[in-house]
Amino acid sequence: MRSRFDEQLVLLNQELITMGALCEEAIALVSSALTENRPELVARVSPTDHEIDQKERNIESLCLKLLLKQQPVARDLRQISAALKMVTDMERIGDQAEDIAEIITFLGGRTHSEHVRIREMAAATSKMVTDSVDAYVKQDAKLADAVIAYDDIVDACFQKVKSSLIGMIAQNPADGEDALDLLMIAKYFERIGDHASNIAEWVRFSITGQKAK
Repeated sequence: MRSRFDEQLVLLNQELITMGALCEEAIALVSSALTENRPELVARVSPTDHEIDQKERNIESLCLKLLLKQQPVARDLRQISAALKMVTDMERIGDQAEDIAEIITFLGGRTHSEHVRIREMAAATSKMVTDSVDAYVKQDAKLADAVIAYDDIVDACFQKVKSSLIGMIAQNPADGEDALDLLMIAKYFERIGDHASNIAEWVRFSITGQKAK
């Protein structure tokens, strides 16, 4: 009975890794579409988001089977419960990548100096997603804590982008619409960082039974 349970836990980890990789792909697509002026990549974001949605449903179904049929002990119960919480944040990451893709179409390939800093935000948030899933699979509380702390870096980067874009509007009001679009993109990346931090907090709970303070 336990061996069957362990097999299903391995499957759960594999599904979470795949879902995390899809989130990374969605982030990479919108980052490249924006910063490398490759708008053709935008069309690939929505199908990736649909895959993320399907993975969420698959993982939820697997978690419910584990809870209802396998009678997990306390630590296993925390791990499964954390997975259910994690996939909600991961699904929202996919949604926000799709929101970014929609805004990119409005920019029409126009480039701005802030693209570099936004690309840094994209790379940072992608790292947070990867590390938070790795922390779950490895049951690594220190890595989860590192993800939570890293969110401060993303937040600081967002504040720099925000200040710069406000200055852009003040200097040239004609650029105001583009600046606001870029600000929304940066805000979505900042929210993705928040979701990755949430995932890491649930990982910490699955290991220790306590949320981060």
